[in-house]
Amino acid sequence: MTENQRAFSQLEKYVPWGTSTCSKRASETPDEPAVLVRGKGCRVWDADGREFIDFRNALGPVTLGYGVPRVNQAIIRQLEDGISFGYPHPLEGEVAQMICKTIPCAEKARFLKTGGEAVAAAIRIARAATGRDMVFQCGYNGWLNSLTSGGSVLPGRYCTGALPGVPDALAALHRRLTWNSTEELDIAEKEYSGKIAAVVVAADYLDMEAGQTYYPRLREFCDRTGALLIFDEIVTGFRIAIGGVQEHFGVVPDLAVFSKGIANGMPLSVYCGKAQYMDVLDRAIVSSTFGGETLSLAAAREVIRIYREEPVINHLWSISKRMWDGFNKLCLEYGIPAHVKHPRPVSQIEFDEPELAGRMKRALCRHGVSIYTCAYVSYSHTKQDIDEALERCEKAMREL
Repeated sequence: MTENQRAFSQLEKYVPWGTSTCSKRASETPDEPAVLVRGKGCRVWDADGREFIDFRNALGPVTLGYGVPRVNQAIIRQLEDGISFGYPHPLEGEVAQMICKTIPCAEKARFLKTGGEAVAAAIRIARAATGRDMVFQCGYNGWLNSLTSGGSVLPGRYCTGALPGVPDALAALHRRLTWNSTEELDIAEKEYSGKIAAVVVAADYLDMEAGQTYYPRLREFCDRTGALLIFDEIVTGFRIAIGGVQEHFGVVPDLAVFSKGIANGMPLSVYCGKAQYMDVLDRAIVSSTFGGETLSLAAAREVIRIYREEPVINHLWSISKRMWDGFNKLCLEYGIPAHVKHPRPVSQIEFDEPELAGRMKRALCRHGVSIYTCAYVSYSHTKQDIDEALERCEKAMREL
């Protein structure tokens, strides 16, 4: 057995689904790496020593690249002083202040470890602030909030009936909204007026440009109905803009959640918003022992500094365009029915033939390119890296 096979065998035997994160399960082994053991810059290596130019970026959190010296040193310095304490560490207040100066909606901020639980916290705030129970959700907001029949249980994957493990009484308090459907908003207002606590929305990666009109429409809907508008910026924050879609489109929500990208891979999430709503947390209790864990906060402080000092966002936009424009050109040249509709820092590869997705992933992995349905770039991808990746993509497409 290879080292990859050995590791995969152990995962299959002892870990349900073969991983603690469903989207990380390798579906196209042995071409696709079963495990990764090291990353540097924009490249990763599997247990057998194979190198890949990486466009998965840990499913999005690695926005600056693997092993960024400034971030690593910040973590190491804090490690010497301690990881968790029985009282708050000053970093908690310092990073919260940075968040409030960076995110348009943020007047106060708090920390957890994952995006899903931060969305759950924001929903609790909304219910406490409004005295209402009904929540409308658009897009994937994390497994904790995959609660409604027909809702998104994984990114791009919707259930067809009742969700296993979710009581009907709980599911009845959640409703799905389709991205950019004004008709569904009209129906929701008519049928649930006075009952809606919150609308939680994560942008659609394939049609994000519709946010230009849809986000203002959501703002108007919430203002009329008295519901709180919650932006799920777990993916879009620190990628589309530092302040996410609320900065990019100029629409300010009542509450927002950030996670991926804020600490370059360290486990940290932020739920933030207007003080009048955040202050209900003195009675609507959300508490977690590791919310103020210092290594992630030290990483976040350095990441935010880098974003402020260097042209990270501009680079993500320009290098994404170089990569996915080149990818689209190769697909046309070799007759591959796939494309990236909008080459931006949060893009998505579309396959006209679903069966092709697995074959494409296998071929690209054989030539040292690791992709995900969401097509991510990082600040560590240089023009030279992109050109090399496109050369590898061309070899894979020639095979296909």
